[in-house]
Amino acid sequence: MFNIALFGAGRIGQVHAVNIASHPKTRLYSIIDPYVEGANKLAQEYDAMVQSIEQAMSDPAVDAVCICSATDTHADLMELAAKHGKVIFCEKPIDLDISRVRDCLATVKQYDVPMLLGFNRRYDPQFRTLKNQLDAGVIGQPESLVITSRDPSPPPAEYTKVSGGMFRDMTVHDLDMARFIMGEDPVSITAHGSCMVDPAIGEAGDIDTAVLVLSFPSGAIATINNSRRSGYGYDQRLELHGSKGLLQAHNAKENLVQHWGEDGCVAAKPQYFFLERYQAAYVAEWQHFVEVLEGVEPECSGADGEFALVLADAALESMKLGKTIKL
Repeated sequence: MFNIALFGAGRIGQVHAVNIASHPKTRLYSIIDPYVEGANKLAQEYDAMVQSIEQAMSDPAVDAVCICSATDTHADLMELAAKHGKVIFCEKPIDLDISRVRDCLATVKQYDVPMLLGFNRRYDPQFRTLKNQLDAGVIGQPESLVITSRDPSPPPAEYTKVSGGMFRDMTVHDLDMARFIMGEDPVSITAHGSCMVDPAIGEAGDIDTAVLVLSFPSGAIATINNSRRSGYGYDQRLELHGSKGLLQAHNAKENLVQHWGEDGCVAAKPQYFFLERYQAAYVAEWQHFVEVLEGVEPECSGADGEFALVLADAALESMKLGKTIKL
């Protein structure tokens, strides 16, 4: 049984709390959050204790940390955990500044502590099946990938000021998925963006609609379509064309019932939010972290988080300059 200290009792922390407590090999040992009321509530629910950062890091009973706190705390907590010999799970991103990310990863490497970064979409059963079939040669050589990712509704404009912008906050998931699916690193990126959904987002200096094109050494191309608004649910799809055929991963729907009548077909919409859509992915992700605790090499490392941020920064540069950025 591995004791886990959970940093952050908010929305994503609560998702991980369920999975930590449900897994037969992990125990939700303690909660750390400056919002004491939230920490106490979660601790009571899972029979855990509330600790300070210093208490959790120096506690020899804590085997690993699960970092789900505010973005600007991730790098500091990772460094502290590494120095205290704790195995690290951290939600993306490590930081919004690439130099800070590199400093943090250097510290983690110095103390030789295993670390898994939470790009949860890699563990989605549908996307993982698509990846496995590609690797098995079902469609031959991959030639073009289309990633569609659209949120059901835009976040408040104030959120864009602290999120790092659409490319670093939202598109970064799709940039990581492009590398993961294709199995190679892109050599160039071209990005176009605009504000079509909420004028306040544009006034805050961000975009809400984007198309990106990534070119790979093999000649394959990936296209990413993003929007902060769908109006019909959480739109998450992959289409991969290869030399021998096509692989598609469609939306997960609220239900699979279809009504056929004189006026046509009525079907359910996609699941509304990421918590429902990626519930199974979070469970599988935590299972892999348990394997990391048992000595398996992490599938998604800090280097993957660094590369995703490099791509997001390059996308922003491409959009601003109106040209393709070589990587």
